[in-house]
Amino acid sequence: MRISAKENYSLFIKPLLWLQKRHYGKVLNPAKLWGRRPTLFWLVAGFFGYLDRRSSPLSPTLRSLICVRVSQLNDCEFCVDANGMKLAERCDSVEKIKALAHWQHSDLFDQQERAVLNYVEAMTITGQRVTDEMLATLKQWFDDDAIVDLTALVAFQNLSAKFNTALDVPKQDFCSLPIQPSDIQPSEAPTHTDK
Repeated sequence: MRISAKENYSLFIKPLLWLQKRHYGKVLNPAKLWGRRPTLFWLVAGFFGYLDRRSSPLSPTLRSLICVRVSQLNDCEFCVDANGMKLAERCDSVEKIKALAHWQHSDLFDQQERAVLNYVEAMTITGQRVTDEMLATLKQWFDDDAIVDLTALVAFQNLSAKFNTALDVPKQDFCSLPIQPSDIQPSEAPTHTDK
C-alpha cells in the first residue's frame, strides 16, 4: 500500500475492525486506510451497509455482479477479490462468474442483468454516458427508487475501487475464481451452461 497502516486505531473505529476480523478472519486492507479517518470510515461503512441491505430492491446476486464488474473496470485487485468472494457465495453459477468480464459475449446473463451491466459500464467507463434509452430499459424491472439505489451502488463501488487503486491496496486472496479480465480472454469465456 502507498500509505501504511497505523500502529493503533481510534476506539471509535475498533468495533468496525473487530467485525471485519470476525467476518473475514482478518481486517480488510482498505479499512487500515479508512481507519486513519474515523468519521469517513463510519460514513463509508454505513453507506455500503445501507446499499447492501436485505431489503434492497436489487437482488443479492445482482448487487454482487455490479460490484465485481465495477471493480474489474477500475482494475482494483482488492475489490475484485473481496467482491468476487461475495459473488461466489451468492451466485449459483461459477460459469457466470467467470464470464462476467466478457458478459457481452455470453448467453449466461438474462435481459435484466444485461441492462444493468450496460448501465454499470456507461456510468464507469470514461467517455461513455448514460442514455434515456438505458433508463427506459431499466424501468422494465425497476421503479425510480430502485434505479436510485442501483445508481448509488455503482457510484459507491466506483468510489471504493478508485480509492483502493490510487492507494495500491493489495488483494487478500479471498476469492480463488479467475474473475479478473486478464485471467480470461473473450474467446475462452463460457457462453452457456448445461443445466
